[in-house]
Amino acid sequence: MPRFCIAAVQDAPVAFDLEASLSKLEALTVTAAEAARSQPNAANLDLPVVVVFPEAFLSAYPRDHDFGARIGSRTDEGRAWFRKYIESAVPVSDVEGPIMSRIRAAARNSNVVLVVGVVERCDGPVSGPERGTYGSSNKGGFGTLYCTSLTISNTGELLSVHRKLMPTASERLIWGQGDGADIRVVDTIVGRVGGCICWENYMPMQRMALYSMGVEVYVAPTADSRESWTSTMRHIASEGRCFVVGCNQYAEREDYPAEYPGLHGMSTTDVVTLGGSVIVGPLGNVLAGPLFGERGILCAVVDKDRIHEAKMDFDPVGHYARPDVFKLVVDTKSKPVADLTHVA
Repeated sequence: MPRFCIAAVQDAPVAFDLEASLSKLEALTVTAAEAARSQPNAANLDLPVVVVFPEAFLSAYPRDHDFGARIGSRTDEGRAWFRKYIESAVPVSDVEGPIMSRIRAAARNSNVVLVVGVVERCDGPVSGPERGTYGSSNKGGFGTLYCTSLTISNTGELLSVHRKLMPTASERLIWGQGDGADIRVVDTIVGRVGGCICWENYMPMQRMALYSMGVEVYVAPTADSRESWTSTMRHIASEGRCFVVGCNQYAEREDYPAEYPGLHGMSTTDVVTLGGSVIVGPLGNVLAGPLFGERGILCAVVDKDRIHEAKMDFDPVGHYARPDVFKLVVDTKSKPVADLTHVA
């Protein structure tokens, strides 16, 4: 039985404070790994573990913040907050730099596959492997932020960087768009891991691309706390015949700076993000959660054999596909803004 443990961390960062949020990530990764390994059906078995964190955990989902933007005008205060947002973002391409090294060490020190949502900045130094080995080779600009999901192996190797293809509504003011090279499924000790961020999960063609890549553990970091999100996670698990991990923050007003310009009229303990994290099996059965209204860690010990059993009567890219009728074309090439190749 190829069994492994899933842990979904429902908590909040210290918004706009990267150092404090990194410390929280490190501590919660240890706690989540211990919680997974202490499950009654996992004790003393040394099972592989995957730990999933929410969207934009490093280091803020700026809920209710307009960054001073109106149609036809922007404010100096809003621009200053955008600068603060950049300063609290993660320089992902600096793989061997101090920030990424701490994130990678969190996975290695707890011997877990780590999936974490970050806000990515692109103006910092570049170190380690070439970007094209783990994501799009497009640098991404020098002042653009991306909503990004990192997948890191249990040995601390950066396996995948997925930039959100389509930010939702006002998110498009502060986050750029990824490209097809960011759609990836990677091999890990718990199986083939891939996924979508928040409302990307409503994009059927993107889901189909992941199914065609053989995703087994579908991770869905999100900021959506609606009860209907559970139905979305259950549908994807049933459709893809894979394990699905929906992971959201639970955040209160005190998790944001006191001077934060959004969230007007809220007291420190008022709820900003309600949660709703959930773990679902490949037949759409809920294995843990959904968890609403509190911080916590959901755990499930699962058996990968359930995936093969589920595909007996439905395989979206196999015996239940009709390639003679339907065809999906996915452009997985990186899209650089400029070709600076020297022409002699």
